[in-house]
Amino acid sequence: MAFKAFYKQEVVPKLTEEFGFENINAVPTIKSITLNVGLGSGLKDAKFIETAENTLTRISGQKPVMTKARKSIAGFKIREGNVVGMKVTLRGERMWNFLEKLIKVSLPRVRDFRGLSPNAFDGQGNYSMGFKEHMAFPEIRSDEIEQVHGLQVTIATTATDDEQARSLLTHLGLPLKKQA
Repeated sequence: MAFKAFYKQEVVPKLTEEFGFENINAVPTIKSITLNVGLGSGLKDAKFIETAENTLTRISGQKPVMTKARKSIAGFKIREGNVVGMKVTLRGERMWNFLEKLIKVSLPRVRDFRGLSPNAFDGQGNYSMGFKEHMAFPEIRSDEIEQVHGLQVTIATTATDDEQARSLLTHLGLPLKKQA
């Protein structure tokens, strides 16, 4: 069963019952997923930029967009207009496929994984998580890696608050730690 079909058949009825939604369009859903890589120390290294671009392309199936510095910061040796990172925004079918791969394959591959922090919501129903190593994704083969870099994943939902978003992501299978 496709992950979007699982959402519609299994998750929507649970959320409707839990929060008492009367309209099917009021039930929270996933809007988009953004993958972000900050280049940090590899700003001057063209090979690092190319490696980060290739890994983002392989993980997401889309070409990343370069993000540029808006202001010059002398302390970090950054000039306005320099490439400081790259990002990919997934929507539609690619988004659902990536979410399924993230929950069922990538997170279980993370070393010493004990669940995701339940406090990483932003107050408006969006969830962010970071990977210290991009090697958790199945598209990346460890023998091809020259440099390891981090990766941030932000899941944007239509939920109006964190409680609805937490419930949505938990029903979808995202392994959040129990709150103390």
